[in-house]
Amino acid sequence: MKKIFFSSILSILLSVLIYNQAAAEAAAKSGYYYEIKVYHISSSSQEASIDSFLQYRFVPIMHTADINNIGIFKPIGNDTATDKKVYVFTPYKSLKQWESVNRETTDKLDATGSGYTNAAFDKPAYVRMETIFLKAFEKMPSAAAPTFTGSRAERVYELRSYESASEKIFRNKVEMFNKGGEVDIFNRLGFNAVFYAKVLFGAKMPNLMYMTSFENMTSRDEHWKAFGNDPAWKKLSAMPEYQNNVAHIDIVFLRSTNYSDL
Repeated sequence: MKKIFFSSILSILLSVLIYNQAAAEAAAKSGYYYEIKVYHISSSSQEASIDSFLQYRFVPIMHTADINNIGIFKPIGNDTATDKKVYVFTPYKSLKQWESVNRETTDKLDATGSGYTNAAFDKPAYVRMETIFLKAFEKMPSAAAPTFTGSRAERVYELRSYESASEKIFRNKVEMFNKGGEVDIFNRLGFNAVFYAKVLFGAKMPNLMYMTSFENMTSRDEHWKAFGNDPAWKKLSAMPEYQNNVAHIDIVFLRSTNYSDL
């Protein structure tokens, strides 16, 4: 009887491992989905509440649900900003995983009894929250955690948002990154990209976003200088088919928190 019981357990564990492996392989082919939540806050008490919730509730529960490479970031100069922000980057292997994880973790997060979860209506944990939902580029179908040797406090994560004048022009810019070889140039020059993705739902459309990372701000400036002088980039950016495909660029410099996976 014991042999049958343990055999059944082993069969179940093997099935789970096979399923997870198959899901990972499918995601690697079709591309991950990313969710970026941006908390807008106005006080240090709100920031402390969100930090506590994310570090001790959200990240551990998501790890239990097999969601890794979660990035928690704050803009450089956040302390002096009127509209303080906290960025939460979460990758999902598929829409099905996003749906199931959100359904299964909602009750767990609500049950934690944190100050964030149980904040009163007149003392909210944040001013407002926005959500951006993205789909990974084919050239980089999953997010990557950069490897650095320097201090975390000096690291710079650069989040860029490229808006286009129309959907057709937007698709042209996405093609420039993928088939055109822009991602390849970034890779060759060591930009330590965390992700490249097109925005599926968000306040600014049509739009793509990507994040690169550097040891420090000096390294960041050196990398972008090398990019601007790179012969392959000069050739690509001069091609007639890729002209005027970006209407507006937003750049945010971020630091990762000490409890961030990235």
